Amino acid sequence: MTDPISDMLARIKNACMRNFETVDIPSSKMKAGILRVLEREGYINGFEEVEENGFKVLRVALRYYDGKSSIKVLDRVSKPSCRIYSKLKNIKPVFNGFGIYVLSTSRGIMSDAEAKENNVGGEILCKVF
Repeated sequence: MTDPISDMLARIKNACMRNFETVDIPSSKMKAGILRVLEREGYINGFEEVEENGFKVLRVALRYYDGKSSIKVLDRVSKPSCRIYSKLKNIKPVFNGFGIYVLSTSRGIMSDAEAKENNVGGEILCKVF
């Protein structure tokens, strides 16, 4: 069994390497939450849920600057086989504050900065730079 979040991150990384404008990902609420955070933080232009061949997919519009992807690193941190949870005080800056962690908290999926504002910790899903 594969990890759906790792699959989503791999599809986005591969599409960025090939300079695709959009990439389609099978839809789920968790993936939509992660994409909302990436959109708010400026790593993607946006996404929409569309139906293709009877299945719902998330169509992600990728962002580029001067022909280079705005996403340099997109790594899964917490995996199904090894969950990584962190308290708020233990969350360190990503790439000296230039990147973000995406966390799943009791108040929803949010970036590390939003988690600090809301004073909540949680499962660290992925790291983005």
